[in-house]
Amino acid sequence: MKESHFPLVATQRRAQIRLRAFTLIELLVVIAIIGILASMLLPSLGAAKQRAKVILCVNNLRQIGMGIQMYVDEHQGHYPPAAVPQ
Repeated sequence: MKESHFPLVATQRRAQIRLRAFTLIELLVVIAIIGILASMLLPSLGAAKQRAKVILCVNNLRQIGMGIQMYVDEHQGHYPPAAVPQ
């Protein structure tokens, strides 16, 4: 009687494992959804990257302006020369 009980338990375990496992179709659907979400996100990432470049450029211009203003303040209102004499 015990011998016939063990195959039943093994069959039940296999059935439980099958119920918990993903099928190939479910896996492909999840991958497709992730791909669709990623494609929706990429344009906004590009816009954010462009905005970061603009902010960096504006910051660099501000730093140059502050440096020139400091030079003018220390040299009695004269601006830096356009070219350094050789």
